[in-house]
Amino acid sequence: MATVIDGKAYAAKLRSRVADAVSMLITHHQVKPGLAVVLVGEDPASQVYVRNKGKQTAETGMESVEHKLPGETSEQDLLALIDKLNNDPGINGILVQLPLPEHIDESKVINTINVAKDVDGFHIQNVGKLSIGVDSLVPCTPAGCILLLKDHLGDLTGKNAVVVGRSNIVGKPVSMLLLKEHCTVTIAHSRTSDLPAVCRGADILVAAVGVPELVKGDWIKPGATIIDVGINRIEAEGGKTRLIGDVDYTQASKVAGAITPVPGGVGPMTIACLLRNTVIAACRQHGIDIPAGL
Repeated sequence: MATVIDGKAYAAKLRSRVADAVSMLITHHQVKPGLAVVLVGEDPASQVYVRNKGKQTAETGMESVEHKLPGETSEQDLLALIDKLNNDPGINGILVQLPLPEHIDESKVINTINVAKDVDGFHIQNVGKLSIGVDSLVPCTPAGCILLLKDHLGDLTGKNAVVVGRSNIVGKPVSMLLLKEHCTVTIAHSRTSDLPAVCRGADILVAAVGVPELVKGDWIKPGATIIDVGINRIEAEGGKTRLIGDVDYTQASKVAGAITPVPGGVGPMTIACLLRNTVIAACRQHGIDIPAGL
């Protein structure tokens, strides 16, 4: 049976390291990192996510600021708020919760955020820097995937990595990060010819396509490391729902060397990496060396 890669435990350790870094910044530099999260509308999943972000931000000793705006908020008003946060020296990180209402241009909003405060790593300048291997603020979920891989495998040099999914949020950036770690990277997707055969060549398989249990056990190279980014809510017995990944966990865990569960794998890493990004952003904005261990 595959080793279970416990993202929940790793995320707890990372949050502890973030809290230590925050304490150091406050004590030695009189800098208290601040994260502003903006939520537009009443999406229930987004509300839960924003609440968790605020709670964990405060628990690490950072300043947590939330702006909850009604769904009918105009694009102009949202951009004005972002401009205000861009110019607030007490705010080091800005995150606008996606998705936004249809009348608001997501790309315009993301690229209005000060690139130095873009802790989601979605600004076109941060995306560009990542693509050419320059230090930047990196999208949180892909960063979490790499941290888990390096924690489990150590040096990733020379590994064959297959990423199933080509989204701007996970697939593309995680591919760039794997290249930076000297992996040989294949990006596969819904139009890949013989997807199972491509997956069987992977020492590292990252599934980020949003299709429940797409990746079967016989798609997996024996001993491979599986990072399942998928979070799919399906119906369960008694009218309830449950979360499953993009990988058939029961089958895959019999073949793989290691695998992330869903839930409890990549998911907890996303907020932990957001907090990490906020501390990194605060350090860069104040000309402070990034603390070791982050």
